[in-house]
Amino acid sequence: MDTHELLTKITSLPIVADGLAEDMLAGNFRSVFKGQGMEFDEARHYQWGDDARAIDWNASARLGTPFVKMFREERELTILLLLDTSASMHGGTSNLWGNFKSSVQREQIPSPFEQALIAAALIAFSAEQSGQRVGAFLFDREIDRVFPPRKGRRNVLAFVSGALQRHKPENSIWQKSSNGYTSNLRSAIAGAERMLKRRSMVVLFSDFHSMGWEQELGGLSSRHDVIAVRISDPLDEDLPDLGLVTLHDPETGVELAAPTGSVSFRDAWSQWHKDHADLWLNFCRRAGAAHLTLPVNADPATVLTRFFGGRGGR
Repeated sequence: MDTHELLTKITSLPIVADGLAEDMLAGNFRSVFKGQGMEFDEARHYQWGDDARAIDWNASARLGTPFVKMFREERELTILLLLDTSASMHGGTSNLWGNFKSSVQREQIPSPFEQALIAAALIAFSAEQSGQRVGAFLFDREIDRVFPPRKGRRNVLAFVSGALQRHKPENSIWQKSSNGYTSNLRSAIAGAERMLKRRSMVVLFSDFHSMGWEQELGGLSSRHDVIAVRISDPLDEDLPDLGLVTLHDPETGVELAAPTGSVSFRDAWSQWHKDHADLWLNFCRRAGAAHLTLPVNADPATVLTRFFGGRGGR
């Protein structure tokens, strides 16, 4: 879809997010967005039965009588969105699929980047509705743009505007060029850990075609609530018989003459993508990160509602 069409779709999200925010406050999403952990509130005199581990030894020594620290539950949560803007997110097999559909049908299939941006914007608007701080990274080879976590609709719109500047519509010249690199997930994850000082929610949107980010994901997940959202394509699982077609990797520039009429080729194609998805899933589980697969032909609102509803019920 073109940038105007994508913007039009995103501008309708606050209406959906409004209802989503109400659901969060009603219960299903409350445990996810209300905040995690405890923060210091005040110190008071020690009373019989207080936990000795709560004694404020500095205050007690300074005032000559025992004091204990009182804590209150944090009511605000920082949500940091990490959005992969690399070439593979703008290409993908959804564009190949579009070549064999009518123009009306083609508009209904977003690219991986478009689907990720729609989902990220929906989370951002929902969090903004419930009064949370929202920040974002846009990354490719390195972190390209940082939106520090802040409250308010203006910050969410700044993120959406910045992301739209990196939107590369289908069949653009940029999409057909060769970069010779893949997205640097490691840099984005490490950057998030450096920025976040208090426990936060981090949502990472990518196709996860790059490697070498597993250790960083584990470190981030040990300190924060991390959700890895893998954008997938239906052609990854079921490549149709399209005859002999040329597949182009937008990141490495490699071209492959694919005999899609061959059953063995289609089986090998599906198996490779299944193995890649299984590897990603195992990495997430070992790192302790929550994981969600979002197909490009799915409704992001439905998928996210089901996902967060399940988390809120636990």
